Amino acid sequence: MPAVPAPILLILLLTTTAFAQTSSSKDKQQTEQHVKASRSGPASTDATAYRNPEFAFTCKLPYGWVDRTQQMQDESSDAAKAKLLLAVFERPPEVTGDTVNSAIVITAESVASYPGLKTAADYLGPLTELTTSKGFKVTEQPYEFSVGSTHLVRGDFSKDLGKLTMRQSSLVLLRKGYVLSFTFLAGSDDEMDELIEKLSFTNAQAR
Repeated sequence: MPAVPAPILLILLLTTTAFAQTSSSKDKQQTEQHVKASRSGPASTDATAYRNPEFAFTCKLPYGWVDRTQQMQDESSDAAKAKLLLAVFERPPEVTGDTVNSAIVITAESVASYPGLKTAADYLGPLTELTTSKGFKVTEQPYEFSVGSTHLVRGDFSKDLGKLTMRQSSLVLLRKGYVLSFTFLAGSDDEMDELIEKLSFTNAQAR
């Protein structure tokens, strides 16, 4: 199994998990108002989609979600080795709510950072080890998954939060010397499917 450096993904996973707590209906109302007032999108051609020409993919953004990509950048990290491409949340991570704070997190890590890594499936090994060490359970063993004509490897996880269950699905592929990881956090299987459907690729270069 390849060696495991500390991935950006794990840091963001811990952040989203920490704020999936309960609150009063009044807090929820304030949260919803704050989200609407804070509507923003990552740098792209419009505010409703993130487009990445380097890696040839597009991710549509749910209306009203909050972009925290810039705030969560690790200034000390080497951009040639690891890049946080997108981190958007249903509500601001610093605001609690009575539902899972759904999220879309996209990272790119240099394949060279993982000695011995040859395929996207190889990355699912260390990713699964890290995710389960934080209390998540594997709900589906890694399997091939297609988005249009692009083939990825997918791993599914869940974590019991008491009254809530957080679901995580990570889609992985290798492209241009990087491991691209698309991680979706949701409160239900239906919501997870809706989030994944927002991802599309403009070509079929994935290995």
